[in-house]
Amino acid sequence: MDHRPPHPSHRHVGEPRLPLPAVPFALIAVVTVVDVLAPPDVHLGPFLVAAPAITASFAGPRMTGFVGAVAVLAQVAVAVTRTTATDLNHTFQIIALVLISAFVTFFAHLREVHEKQLVQLRSVAEAAQEVVLRPLRDRMGPLRLASVYLAAEAEAQIGGDLYAATRTRHGTRLIIGDVRGKGLEAVGDAALVLGAFRAAAHQEADLPTLVAHLEAAVAADPDGTGEASGEPGEAFTTAAVVDIPDQEMTVRLISCGHPPPLLLRGGRVVPLEVDHPAPPLGLTQFVDTGFAPQSFSFEPGDVILLYTDGVIEARDAEGAFYPLPERAADWPDDGPDALLRHLRADLLAHSPGGSLGDDAAMVAIERVTGRP
Repeated sequence: MDHRPPHPSHRHVGEPRLPLPAVPFALIAVVTVVDVLAPPDVHLGPFLVAAPAITASFAGPRMTGFVGAVAVLAQVAVAVTRTTATDLNHTFQIIALVLISAFVTFFAHLREVHEKQLVQLRSVAEAAQEVVLRPLRDRMGPLRLASVYLAAEAEAQIGGDLYAATRTRHGTRLIIGDVRGKGLEAVGDAALVLGAFRAAAHQEADLPTLVAHLEAAVAADPDGTGEASGEPGEAFTTAAVVDIPDQEMTVRLISCGHPPPLLLRGGRVVPLEVDHPAPPLGLTQFVDTGFAPQSFSFEPGDVILLYTDGVIEARDAEGAFYPLPERAADWPDDGPDALLRHLRADLLAHSPGGSLGDDAAMVAIERVTGRP
């Protein structure tokens, strides 16, 4: 399942919709005809400035300048028909129309430059997403996986939510997390956690050692100055790290301040609450605690749903939170892909206008019978 948020295909910069170019020319024609037929003391020429102004709202500078030139020619034609082109009133109307047309053409140019910059930024964001938040494989050992990422902002491709999976000699390890904050700093922190996980997940002998490695990566000073970066406790990451052995029907979980995964089994939804959760990564220096994994049964046909708090904190129009366990129980029992398609559509329908208040990520893991 594609983990990237869907977004509409981008229109070419300055490309108008098909019906729109006719509007300013129709306006010029109507104003010109009515102005010619109007009584001598009625002058409609100032209305011609609306033509290039309207054009600038949907077209580029070339089209805007062309419409402005046509409007000026129309004003000259009106002046010649009604009096002369050198009539003082018409002369000032023509000069004003030229200046305003040049003005809106310049702003159409600025808008086109800005749109090109946005297109470039989107391309960079998409490239960064492919590097930082790599798609999960559909099959890893005896597991089937699916993932989805929903960005809170329409133009955003990735924020502080993260997930990854890697194979070890004895099973599969996964992480899902949520970095405090938003923007580029959150993306950088997410990349730090994911890089540490990918580097150590297949090397560390046990789950507590792996999580301790992640904690060290988050708490380390990125500038190498030996001092904590920023204010104490300012940067942290909630995370759930799971280890799923191939030969044992269990899942081992360490929760670092993250919402509990859900186990879907036979139409029932069971939260995997650990007895001794650890603080979020980056905050263990303030709490004397260890990283103790807890085991839960995970049998063939079971599905584990990992998610970030952007899912359960999504509100409807009345302010009610999204009831994930209830909605997950309505899942059509047809694999992890079907589960995430169901939850994604339902979550967006729950949120007003399909707009989430925070980024949301989900990973579904199903244990199938036997190894592939």
